[in-house]
Amino acid sequence: MSNDTRYQLFIDGRWLDGSDRSTLPVINPATEKVFAWVASATASDLDEALASAERSRKAWSSRPAKERGEILLAAARILEAKVGTAARDLSAEQGKTIAEATGEYARAVETLEWNGIHAEELSAPIQLGPNRMIAPEALGVVAAFTPWNYPAVLIARKIAPALAAGCPVILKGAEETPSAAVHIVEVLSQAGIPDGVVNLVFGLPVQISRHLLSSPIVKVLTFTGSTEVGKQLARLAANNLQRCILELGGHSPVVLCEDADLANAIPAISEYKFECAGQSCNAPSRILVARPLYEEFLSRMTEAARKIKIGPPDDPSTKMGPMANARRIEAMQRLIEDAVDRGARIETGGTRLDQPGFYWPPTILTGVPKDAKLLHDEPFGPILTVAPFDTIEEAIEEANATDYGLAAYFFTGASDAQRALICGLSAGALSVNFLKGVSADAPYGGVKQSGYGYEGGEQGFRSFQNLKLVNGFASFG
Repeated sequence: MSNDTRYQLFIDGRWLDGSDRSTLPVINPATEKVFAWVASATASDLDEALASAERSRKAWSSRPAKERGEILLAAARILEAKVGTAARDLSAEQGKTIAEATGEYARAVETLEWNGIHAEELSAPIQLGPNRMIAPEALGVVAAFTPWNYPAVLIARKIAPALAAGCPVILKGAEETPSAAVHIVEVLSQAGIPDGVVNLVFGLPVQISRHLLSSPIVKVLTFTGSTEVGKQLARLAANNLQRCILELGGHSPVVLCEDADLANAIPAISEYKFECAGQSCNAPSRILVARPLYEEFLSRMTEAARKIKIGPPDDPSTKMGPMANARRIEAMQRLIEDAVDRGARIETGGTRLDQPGFYWPPTILTGVPKDAKLLHDEPFGPILTVAPFDTIEEAIEEANATDYGLAAYFFTGASDAQRALICGLSAGALSVNFLKGVSADAPYGGVKQSGYGYEGGEQGFRSFQNLKLVNGFASFG
């Protein structure tokens, strides 16, 4: 990819530049240099995207669900064949390693497949008993806003169920990582998606969100990003009572009980935490360790963090690439300086690497006081805090001591401790004795300030449907 690369909008079945031909730069985080450009949509471009989605709505929603699913399955096969190229593009834009980008695209393929396979089943009437049923129907046009950290899989998690349910989509891709949106829209087009059913726009996020959500054409908003932006979008969506699916910030705890297997826990935490340079809302950020294990865990975890090879994301030996942008570097500096000023100790890392690129090393802090910003603001980077606890009750209280509730993890083989943690931890998803992302068949959503609504599985599919209750009718069959 060279700096001559241009990413376009996709509106009503056509690839095009913005109507005023303005563009935004795409920066390689490993070099800090501009290496591509992405088109920026104007108000007239957005109006055409809205109009084309609305024109396509009735025909797409009335098309047999099996046929909609077959298009998604065909798109999955096409995307699978081009994962190598797509992963290299994503790595260059985002900074994650080629291996990480390849794994992300595998999840995107899985998501297209799952929704394609289940489109007919989840669009069928649901019999409630004699003369009563639920007739699912598509809600209408969806505005999907996706972030830069995991653009391929998050685009798939939003648009695949919407399309399978019969909803046209206007996708606002991430300007910093545009290739994922372009590749996925390309494969959908090649698979036979009708004109207008999928539209792709880039541009100034505030202008796009205000314009799309001010239109009564849009019936559903689906967004992944920060809690602050999610709240702003929810306020905009309230004016037209648009349904919202919001996956927002996280500040995930890991609890290690006294019987935790450190040989399993440490590599699991290290791999999942430092993937994508820690820029994941699901990534663990606060480690709580039973006091008898604390010193050993801290020593071994610090050693594991120091051994992670940092370097160019296209180097096969690299285990962690750069952060995505300068904003994340500034956030790391701000959070660590505040914690240290309040008495925290840096065990490893803590300072930007002195080289070109947005490189920040794996960082572990101890003795972080409870009023430090690091324990309350989502770090969204390669920073871990480690602290001891004495009782399960204390661990649960500390794990829940943030405004977030997206994911949580714990390690113990004791059934009573497992029950206490499952019942006590406030999170949308828990993992026991491992750390893992969410598969396509599972519903996922946050509690507290981590959002509401579900993505994935049947519940995520239903987010794009009106479940119409029908009384006094035997069946469609």
